[in-house]
Amino acid sequence: LPVPALHLPIGISFFTFQAMSYVIDVYRNRIPVQKHPLRIALYIALFPQLIAGPIVRYQHIARQLTRRVVTRPGLAEGIRRFILGLGKKMLLANVLAVPVDKIFAIPAHQLTTSVAWLGVVCYALQIYFDFSGYSDMAIGLGRMFGFRFLENFRYPYLARTITDFWRRWHISLSSWFRDYVYIPLGGNRRGPLRTYRNLVIVFLLCGLWHGASWTFVAWGLFHGLFLAIERLGLAGFLASRRPVTQHAYALAVILASWVFFRCETLSQAWAMLAALAGFARGSGLEYHLGLYVDVELLLVLAVGIVASTPALPYLAGRLRYRRAALESAGRQHFDRLTAASEVALLMVVFLASLSWMAAGTYNPFLYFRF
Repeated sequence: LPVPALHLPIGISFFTFQAMSYVIDVYRNRIPVQKHPLRIALYIALFPQLIAGPIVRYQHIARQLTRRVVTRPGLAEGIRRFILGLGKKMLLANVLAVPVDKIFAIPAHQLTTSVAWLGVVCYALQIYFDFSGYSDMAIGLGRMFGFRFLENFRYPYLARTITDFWRRWHISLSSWFRDYVYIPLGGNRRGPLRTYRNLVIVFLLCGLWHGASWTFVAWGLFHGLFLAIERLGLAGFLASRRPVTQHAYALAVILASWVFFRCETLSQAWAMLAALAGFARGSGLEYHLGLYVDVELLLVLAVGIVASTPALPYLAGRLRYRRAALESAGRQHFDRLTAASEVALLMVVFLASLSWMAAGTYNPFLYFRF
């Protein structure tokens, strides 16, 4: 879309939405007016999540602006969360970015199906760990200073429908559009046709929020279309299917949508989708899997797939269950051992992230561009 070549502040999409939510909530008498100018300025310009979210509502931190308490456990939890977010970005997202950039730069007539699938899967993991990593770092920084921000991701690739996906992905943005656009338009209260219209409008605006490009418009309309189709009856049909079928459907739609999100032009996106469907035009002689797949990438893919599921929290829960079965002396030894192991693991992640940062090139967070 043709737009003037303006230089806009980093993170304008995020802090503008925060300011808008405050003004709208005051207008609706949902929150009292904050009469102290420095406190409202602190809310809008709160630095941990200023650049790339999560989008924080005023009512969620109003009391914390004046009465927050910094505690040692909170500081420790904030540091832990920050390091894990940094590791997601530096050790997973940045490594995945290398094959993604190369694959999406392949000319359309030379794409092969296997390479296209590798590129899309890598990009799906890259954008998840890039964005959720930043959210983890923002939540961790806020925790260090006594703020408690709401979670922004809940294992989105475990979704069984696209509706479920948007309850798990970029939760602060989807809830913002729900409360300030979808519901004011009428939501689902004025019949099915208006409900479908409202869904399409919301996700068209969501696409434009990410950028004034036809690919973002297509990405938004793609999600809006599938949400409308699910409302039309697909969700009920899927509910009667096996969970593996539901997950396969959701993942297929999500991966296809990321093609629009990543490609620079619609023609490139159609070529990539055609390659994914088996209609690739490349011979595989010049661009083949061997150019992109190595031990490092396979390891990162394996770690990324595991980390995008609740497997690690499940293991932590099992450890807590085992701890409860121990005697008092055994629990103390167990606690010391697990604490030392966690500190050692965090130090390894932190130092490895710093090493990658020092050795690698500048690779900013993907959502810095929005």
